Amino acid sequence: MALIQNLTQDKPERGFFGHPKGLFTLFFTELWERFSYYGMRAILLYYMYDQVSNGGLGLKDSTAMAVMSIYGALVFMSSIIGGWIADRLLGNRRTVFWGAVLIMCGHIALSFPGGVTALFVSMVFIILGSGLMKPNISTIVGTLYSPTDARRDSGFSIFYMSINMGAFMSPYVAGTLGQKINYHLGFGSAAIGMALGLLIYVLTERKYLGDAGKEVKNPLAPNERKRVTVLFSAIAIVIIILALIAKATGTLTIDNVINFISFLGILIPVSYFVVMYRSPKTTKDERSRIIAYIPLFIAAVMFWAIEEQGSVILASYADKRTQLDIWGIHLASSWFQSLNPVFIIIFAPVFAALWVKLGKRQPSTSHKFSFGLIFAGLSYLIMVIPALHGTHTLVNPLWLVASFFLVVIGELCLSPVGLSATTKLAPKAFASQMMSLWLLADAAAQSLNAQIAPLYNPDTEIAFFSIIGAVAVILGLLLFAIAPVIQRHMRGVH
Repeated sequence: MALIQNLTQDKPERGFFGHPKGLFTLFFTELWERFSYYGMRAILLYYMYDQVSNGGLGLKDSTAMAVMSIYGALVFMSSIIGGWIADRLLGNRRTVFWGAVLIMCGHIALSFPGGVTALFVSMVFIILGSGLMKPNISTIVGTLYSPTDARRDSGFSIFYMSINMGAFMSPYVAGTLGQKINYHLGFGSAAIGMALGLLIYVLTERKYLGDAGKEVKNPLAPNERKRVTVLFSAIAIVIIILALIAKATGTLTIDNVINFISFLGILIPVSYFVVMYRSPKTTKDERSRIIAYIPLFIAAVMFWAIEEQGSVILASYADKRTQLDIWGIHLASSWFQSLNPVFIIIFAPVFAALWVKLGKRQPSTSHKFSFGLIFAGLSYLIMVIPALHGTHTLVNPLWLVASFFLVVIGELCLSPVGLSATTKLAPKAFASQMMSLWLLADAAAQSLNAQIAPLYNPDTEIAFFSIIGAVAVILGLLLFAIAPVIQRHMRGVH
């Protein structure tokens, strides 16, 4: 406890750019974990739909797109489990460790030829590992600072940069190895990345983190442990029985699994809203704020649906519709996945400075959300222009660059503001669950994508980009119009 006290008292530790040394551990662990995750995602779609003769799995394009979306949805859904395990069983530190181990095992599974079986084994490991690691490593960052430490926001900004640095580098490494040499070599580089992150974590956590993140905040009592064990065992047995029945009846298919998870992706956040609103622990003002949060949540789902299609629809577009030989250079289609993080790295400080400069004159939360949606819609509407000149010809890569740029501008309007609004509007009794709900907006978006992404093909391209882009812009304008009503329901929260 001595180190925690040192970190949060009048003479805070300064060892990593003026921040606690523990930020070094968390920064580089997260950087390499994100390197591994986004490196894998940069080539996963291509691996699934590429011909077997080229080292791929030969799945249908529509199936590969749906699987990509469901995969992303499950990663976000699993964060709920990771938060519970940390709070009730292991603490943040041990949960992060085991999450990193599972993620590394998942990437190793894809590093060897094993067909569809290896793919799904890998996905299970990475989904569970990401669920353990994603919410808890951020929580540990928060424990490095006292609530009044002026460095707190800066520390999270530095940590956020690690995510984008890893996401920026990985498509060039894993993408180049995977597309130009061998897919499994690309996945192997992701495994090495996670191994580096795990090594840094293990070698430096005791020295730099002290006791931060070790505490189990709400440990299970002995009698609770027995009930939880029985409950989880019963759930596992039921799942196994249902899977065996589905297999015996021929209903255990990829499409049915995708549809079921898509349904859960919508049902779970709706259930969260109902439980929080109806809880006796929620006050009248807090119920009003939940009502105010609903249109913001819907806007976030629409935004993330477009943003997450960058690694699905736009990844396919980069591979099949984009001129990759330009200016004497042959581009790998996976390299376009670096555009999002590089634009965030460049423009995030600009937006942060802008909001500070505007001060009280800056747009409201609802208005920022509406701007985010409008820019996301424009990122798709702009893709209609090259499609009007033909959907079976290769187009200039600058169209993709413009699309990624517009959606990043939208992300910088919506994402940081969404995190802030979530903490402000959360009922006191559901503060942690409300943050899980924010993560579930992305899960719901990707569940939605699992249903609509397979509709994309060259013949539907104009309608696909036009309809989704127009819906986003219209929702953004509607949100802008009802902003005063939302603000009144926030009951004093700005």
